[in-house]
Amino acid sequence: MDPIRIVVAGPGRAGGSVGIAALAAGHSVVGVVPGPSGSVPPQLADFVVSRGSLPAADLLLIATRDSQIEQVSGELVERCDDISAAAHLSGFTPVSALAPLEPRVGALGSLHPLQTLPDPLSGSQALRGAWAAVTGSASHLLSRLAADLGMTPFALTDDAKPAYHAAAAAAANFVVECLGVAGDLLRSAQVPLEATRPLVERIVHNVYTMGAERALTGPVARGDRATVLGQIGAASQVDPALGDQYRLLVEALAIRAGRSGDFR
Repeated sequence: MDPIRIVVAGPGRAGGSVGIAALAAGHSVVGVVPGPSGSVPPQLADFVVSRGSLPAADLLLIATRDSQIEQVSGELVERCDDISAAAHLSGFTPVSALAPLEPRVGALGSLHPLQTLPDPLSGSQALRGAWAAVTGSASHLLSRLAADLGMTPFALTDDAKPAYHAAAAAAANFVVECLGVAGDLLRSAQVPLEATRPLVERIVHNVYTMGAERALTGPVARGDRATVLGQIGAASQVDPALGDQYRLLVEALAIRAGRSGDFR
């Protein structure tokens, strides 16, 4: 099968990661349109096209912030003389944000890697093994690209995107907050956070094998009000702000455990 010819508009963390990974997978990056910062990963620097028509390509990937997708689409439309499909990399914004390109591009879509991409190089390596949401009329091409990059593509409709993206943010960042609170408390007890790794890894395993409700453990799940209030008090003694964070996490956990209001 022929390599996919790709133009990347906005080669930042996401666009740069996909562009570098595409090259490593044997595809062709034929053009790169820098973002406002002008920064381009070294691996993609030879493909910069600052002005004029974009090179002939099978896929234009717009990898800007959500709020800029429609604007950049409008700015690029007159440069798309021979582009077969266009997609953005947002898991939240609908494919309709690419509407300005529709008169010049045959198929539209979105490809959202369900992975954290801290920088283009490490991000390109992190894509392998991740899942990727695919939406729109360009889904066949995007699914092929995702699979070639070592990802597992899955279909996602535009109307499901807000809930999906909220879930992705929760899975990534709420875990960080919980471990951050645990780390602050452990530091006050002179215990390293590393001590919780086996516990956390087992709990995560349990969630994926038996579901969140059955994986719950500890005093909130048991309804042990005295212990929970004592824990909130201990966190507040370390730092009032930490106590507030702990209390809010307890309230969220109590809802999941069917014990809403038991620990206020």
